[in-house]
Amino acid sequence: VVDLAAGMFRGLTDLITPAKTEMQEYIDEIVELMAETISFKRENMSIGNVEYPYQFVKNKLLKVESSHIQYVLECLHDKTTKIRNVRAYLLASIFNAPSTINHYYRAEVNHDMYGGGNL
Repeated sequence: VVDLAAGMFRGLTDLITPAKTEMQEYIDEIVELMAETISFKRENMSIGNVEYPYQFVKNKLLKVESSHIQYVLECLHDKTTKIRNVRAYLLASIFNAPSTINHYYRAEVNHDMYGGGNL
C-alpha cells in the first residue's frame, strides 16, 4: 500500500531542479512520509496538535506539488531551532505548504525590497 502511494508522489520529485541530486535523500523522505500518511486510513489524524478527518488530510496531501516540497526544504534549511519530533514537523510543514507558500514568498520579497522594515 505504501509503495502504491509513494508512486503517486514520485512524479513530484522529477520537477525539482539542480539541487535535486544533493537533496534527493531529503526529498525521498518527504515523499515516503506523505505516502505513509495516506496509506493507512483512520478516522482522524493529528497534524500540528489539530485533529483533522483522514479524507481532508489525504486530499490536501494529494494537492502537494514539487514547489511545495522545495519550499519545505528551504524552510527547513533556514531553521536553526531544535526540532524535537522531526516526523511531526515535516508532516505539518508539507500539510500546510499549499496554504502558506504564497505568503512566505511575499514576505521574502517584501523583506528584500524594503530592507526588512528599515525604511
